[in-house]
Parts: sequence; structure tokens; C-alpha cells
Amino acid sequence: MARQNPQAGELPSRTLPGFSQRIFPPHSIAAIAAELREQGIDPSAVLDGTRLNLAQLESHTTRISYRQLDTVIRNALRLSKDPAIALRSGARMHVTAYGMYGYALLSSATHAEARDFAVRYIRVVGPFCDFGLAYEGATVAATFQPMHWPNPTESVHRFAVEFALAAHLTTIRDRSGQGFGFTRVTLDYAPPSSTAAYRTLFECPVFFSQHHCGYEYARNDGPRALANPRTHAMAREMCEEILGEVNRAGGVAADIRRILIQEPGSYPSIEAIAEQLEIYPRALRRRLEAEGTSYRDLLAEVRMRLAIEYLRKTRMTNEEIASRLGYSDAANFRHAFARWTGRNPSEFRDDQGL
Repeated sequence: MARQNPQAGELPSRTLPGFSQRIFPPHSIAAIAAELREQGIDPSAVLDGTRLNLAQLESHTTRISYRQLDTVIRNALRLSKDPAIALRSGARMHVTAYGMYGYALLSSATHAEARDFAVRYIRVVGPFCDFGLAYEGATVAATFQPMHWPNPTESVHRFAVEFALAAHLTTIRDRSGQGFGFTRVTLDYAPPSSTAAYRTLFECPVFFSQHHCGYEYARNDGPRALANPRTHAMAREMCEEILGEVNRAGGVAADIRRILIQEPGSYPSIEAIAEQLEIYPRALRRRLEAEGTSYRDLLAEVRMRLAIEYLRKTRMTNEEIASRLGYSDAANFRHAFARWTGRNPSEFRDDQGL
């Protein structure tokens, strides 16, 4: 049967949000801190290096960046002895923690409308992962990927995926009832030491070393018990305003990523990009520095993301990938990939079971 909406494994084409801009609410960090407290660990320790304090996590005016979230993830991995720390933290993310986004989901007229809203506005909450939906008969298939941690061999990637999976399950249960469950989960990394926690939480088949991350569940397009058109319209309007702010806050780095992705293999110089953006090259470099990055870093990031996708989803040779990424030969590509991931391309494919 033909699928509707994006194909499984694909996500909506959207510009990656900035890494350093403080524009998102702190609910995800608050959930991690609360889980650490539950485990007997001083929750303030997870904020080391973020310039945040615990009181700020409770304030509706606090805004965080992905850079701060990255610091918190790495702190949590260091502090906790629990291999399922991300799953347990994500499971704390009830729908009401998401503010107006959550109230819009709860007040949607139908389950179908709630799903469409979730995909369109997910970025207003500063999610660990972006996601898209596809439909195949009576099944809904969600596909997602971490926003800023693309390498599936890294623990921060797995943390982001685990947190998002558990958060999605909790949120949908809040909307649909505690009887809701996934029917299948797929993950793009090797089985971790916390596989028992996966079985306990998801209670469905879980497949590791796949081409993408996602889950499936039984489709329900029917009306919702808490539907309220007035509340939904108000919450949706506010989310639309916030989404506009998020999209504008990507900064000049987001513009450069877009340009680089549009021209894989023939990447323009920073001078050429400055001309496209109608900015002097020196001013462009200063703006990138203010955003905590550089043209060289952005180019390496785009190349790494594309290389991982090519290795995971195609049978292209190293020579073909090197050409696609603008390297003069396969050896240069192999050296760069090893620098990014700690593995050469062949080892990476073997690790993924490809």
C-alpha cells in the first residue's frame, strides 16, 4: 500500500536551528536534573558549565541553547551509573511540561490533527530530535534523528534518541490514554547495555543497527475527548509566533548550512557565501565567531552528516562518497571521517551491520 506524507526514513526539509542561541524552554534539562536527584545525585552538578542554576529551571522566562543542552547530556552521562538515564529522564516529559505546545496537542479536535500539529511545531520546544510521520494503512510510522548529534556511534547521539523515544511515548499516552503503546521501535546504533530497560519501557519488538530511528503504532484518526477549538486556536497562534522566532534565530550559521547542503561536492568558499548573503567576508567571520562556530566547522559538520547518511543508506563506495563530498581522493575522505567519528568508513558500516 502506498504511503502518505514523507517516506519512512525521511524528515521534513528544515534548516537546523542554531547551537548557541538561547531560545528554548528548559524543561528537558529540568527532567534530567530531576532524574539525577531521584538517583541520589546532586542535580546541580548536571548544570556545571552551563551558567544555569536549579532555580532558573523552574522559571518560565528561562531560555536555553543546544550548546547548554549538549553540556548537560555529557554531564549526565558522566555523573550517572544508570545506563538507562536518558530513557528514565525522557519518560518524565508529560505533555503539560511543553507549555502552549502541550495544550495545543491536548485540545486538538482529532488524533490526526494532533499528529500534524506535533510535526509542524515540534521545534518550538527545543527537541532532542526532529521527526516526521508517514502512514501505511492502519499504521503510523514516526522517523526521527537528533538535532545536533548525528553520529550514531557516540553516546550523546544515543542519549538524544533514548530521551526522545521515551518522551514521545509519555506524551502520546497523556493524549491517548495509558493503554497506548508502540508496536515496533527501530534504532540506528548497536544494542547498548540498557537493552533490558527498552523491553520494560516499550513492551514491543526493538531492532538495533537499523538505517534510521523511529517507531510505529496503530493509527487512530478519531475525535479527542479534550478537544476545545478556542483553546487550540489560541495555543496554535502562540506556537506559530514562537516558531517564527526559532526559525529567525538560526543565525547566519543556519544560512551557511543551507547553502552548503544545496551544493554538495562543490562547496563555495566563505568569500562566495559572503557575496550571496551580501555580507563582507570579515563581517561574516565575526558573526560566525559570535555564534560559536566558523566556516571550517560548518563545512566539516555538513560533510560528516552527509557522509553518515551515505554510509548508512546507500552502497556507494568510499571513492564515490569522497567525490560527492568534494574530496580529491578516497584517502582524504577516510582520514577526515576517522577524525570525526574515531572509525574509518568501512568500520562504521560494519558497526551499523550494513
